[in-house]
Amino acid sequence: MRARAVAAGAAALTVAAGLGVRAFMGGDVAKYAGDALYTVLICALVAVIAPRARPVVKAGAALAFSWLVELLQLTGVPAELSRHSAVARLVLGSTFNAPDLFWYVVGAGFAWAALALASATSAGSPGRAPRTSASR
Repeated sequence: MRARAVAAGAAALTVAAGLGVRAFMGGDVAKYAGDALYTVLICALVAVIAPRARPVVKAGAALAFSWLVELLQLTGVPAELSRHSAVARLVLGSTFNAPDLFWYVVGAGFAWAALALASATSAGSPGRAPRTSASR
């Protein structure tokens, strides 16, 4: 339960960071930081759903979802949905932009590193049994 609460807190902080970037920065910095943070947010949500998954699996799932959404934009379906719904616009975007694919990788890499560090730190904390290869 604690892992889910931490992941939910990370998701909330990621949303706050995204809103802060949009409020205080502009142009490409805000856009591409937003792309990376989108993948970080998806990774945090994956961690809420599957807290025991390995960091690489969580980050990989977030990256795959981000890429899927971006590639779906090539169909025009997200653009049409975005015209009718602010939620669809936030989740699905509207226009394919190839550089976004790279920035999703940056976000997934950051999320993986944070998860791996947190996992290593918690495994070595007092009161917790160290993880063995059999427990992974």
